[in-house]
Parts: sequence; structure tokens; C-alpha cells
Amino acid sequence: MTPAPIKLLVLTALLTAAATHAQEHPSQADAVPPAAAPAPAPAAMVLPAMEWTPPALEPFVASYQAFYKGKEAGDATMRVSHTDGSQWRIDMAVRGKRGFASVLGLNIEQSTVFNNEGSVYTPLSQSTVKKALFLGKKVTGTYNWQAGTAQWQGDLKKERQQPIPLQRGDQSALLLNLSLMRDARPGQPLHYRYVDVGRVRQHDYRAADATENVQVGDLSYDALRVYRTNGGNDEMILWIANGVPTPVRILQRKDGQDEIDLRLTEYQGA
Repeated sequence: MTPAPIKLLVLTALLTAAATHAQEHPSQADAVPPAAAPAPAPAAMVLPAMEWTPPALEPFVASYQAFYKGKEAGDATMRVSHTDGSQWRIDMAVRGKRGFASVLGLNIEQSTVFNNEGSVYTPLSQSTVKKALFLGKKVTGTYNWQAGTAQWQGDLKKERQQPIPLQRGDQSALLLNLSLMRDARPGQPLHYRYVDVGRVRQHDYRAADATENVQVGDLSYDALRVYRTNGGNDEMILWIANGVPTPVRILQRKDGQDEIDLRLTEYQGA
């Protein structure tokens, strides 16, 4: 059961071992329907593509229920705050409360400070802290746009502490969630360069042609599905809804099976 807390970290710190290690092959995420809802709900009206309005960037606190292979593993909190001027911050905290994650006392925190430049969210700094029984790791990174490099230090392999040349539009793991929400349009492809914790990956996504009904707990959302297309056997899918500033569901599938599943339980303006 040891992979559970590790993969839970990677997804929520997006966050995703599959995202950072995936092979460059087409994903079949677009052919996978969302997991069966625990209870029926009235069907939501599907909006025409022309009526889709991306959620605005605004401060919020969102709570998620975390599942691993269909079993509850803990919870997660995502927070976005406006610090000063064009500068913002996104934080994610994960707490293991079930199974092996609970035994370990798993507690993971990740954050990214970034500038909102309108069409681009530009990361400035990033940190990850992992706390558990017999385990404590901390990694910090700086995106130095003046020098044109990003570099991480802390509990990392030496080769991942080397400077990485930056390109405009580069995203951290957490920040990628917000960028997907801002940029997604029905039927449109999305392309990003993921630069985080000493690694660089190309991330390609596509938004579904229309919204769909998504059941999350007792709530039903009319949401747009956004899925990675170059993750190979590791699929990443997000559902975003009009008027909701955070993904209502984040799902990682491996070899056609649900693995990590974050489901929104509540959110409020911060």
C-alpha cells in the first residue's frame, strides 16, 4: 500500500507522478466517462460552447475529499490568495486520514507564488514540504526571470538541482491547475511546459466539445472536462464549472483504472 501516500502527494501537488513521468503517447482520457455517482441527481443543462465562461482568478479556499483506488484516503485544501499588486499565491495541503497514509501521519504542503500577467500566470517561487513518520523533506525553488533560469534546492538528487532555462509561459505543478481553468474553451487544445522540482515536461491537454453533468458527492455540476492527451497510460482529467473558481474534480487514471481522485466538497471566497 505504500504507493498511495506518494501518489497522493504528486497529484495534489500536481501534482502528479503520472504527469511528471508519463510517456509521450496519446491518452485515451477522452473515451473514459467519470466514475459512477453514488446517488442520482437531476440532469444539468449542457451549455453551448459559445456560452462557456472561464472562471475568473479570485481568492478562495476549497476543500476536497481524496480517494485512492476508490477508497477514501484523506482530504486536501486548495487556497488561492492575492498578496500584493499583480502577485498571487496558490497553496495545497494534503492530510492522510485513512489506511497507510493515516498510519504514517502523512502531511504534505506545497505552494507557488506567481504574477498574474493577464494571459499568463508567471511562477516566481515554489516550495514542497513532506512530513510523516520517519520522514521529513523540504524542497524550494526560484524562477529567476531576470537570469532566465529556475533552480531548486533541498532534499533532491544532485542532477535535479541544476539550473533550468526558462521560457515564457512555463508553469509549476500547482499553477498549471489555474492556467487550465483560465485557458480552457470547449473543443480547444492547450499546450504548456511544466517546470517544477528540477524537471521539465511538455503537457498537452484538450477540452471536451461541450459541458457534461458531473456528480460530486451530493452536488451536480454542469462542467467542462479537460484532459491530458500526451500522458500515455497515465491519464489526468479535470472538470471545471461556470462560477466555481477551482476544479470540481481532479482524476488520475493509470492503465484504464481510477487511481487518485480529488472531489470538491466545498469552497468559499477567501
